[in-house]
Amino acid sequence: IRRSDELPDRAILDVTVRQAPFAPSNSDRRYINPNTDRRLLEQSNLIKRAMEASILLHLHPKCRIEINVIVLADDGGRLCACINAVTLALIDAGVPMKDMVCACSAGLAPGLSLGGSDGDGGSGAEIIDLNKLETMGMGGESAVYLPCAIMPQRGTVVLAQCESRLNVKIFERVMEAAMEGCRAVFDVMQAAVRERSSTLLAAKNGNAFIETPFDL
Repeated sequence: IRRSDELPDRAILDVTVRQAPFAPSNSDRRYINPNTDRRLLEQSNLIKRAMEASILLHLHPKCRIEINVIVLADDGGRLCACINAVTLALIDAGVPMKDMVCACSAGLAPGLSLGGSDGDGGSGAEIIDLNKLETMGMGGESAVYLPCAIMPQRGTVVLAQCESRLNVKIFERVMEAAMEGCRAVFDVMQAAVRERSSTLLAAKNGNAFIETPFDL
């Protein structure tokens, strides 16, 4: 890091999202420049803002933390998957954080209804972890898509983005569904971290062997 870019009281966080040419589920195999593509730049900025809310940057003044994300498969939910992967990578690297950042998306399925219209100005069932087809809309109606990221143990929302115009009651329904999905993701991530920690501790005591890609 250049001295002119240093911050005396905290670290600098840089996030770059790249996509492999074979990542899209359609037949488009063009190379996408991460420095000029609007969607990748926007998602890099959103990931940066979400991580800055949790990482204890003040513990590393005059430093830079670089996060490079490479998307190998994209069938929807790219932003949420990247946030969850970055969180686990930071924990594995030993970067101090206030809490995990867990992300999940939610939306509405216009053709489904769990209890009919409740007079809130809209009908449809809440769905979570939308794929690409679901984010494009169903039944000729525009999709309601809300990616959300929270710090579950603190109950803090660090990211919520929705481009659809919704009334308050529908937004609350979708937001609650997204937060419930984030809490479910947290349970899975917490179990994975504990399993990884147990494996590392056992390997340190000589009771286990950690297999790496180079050993295959």
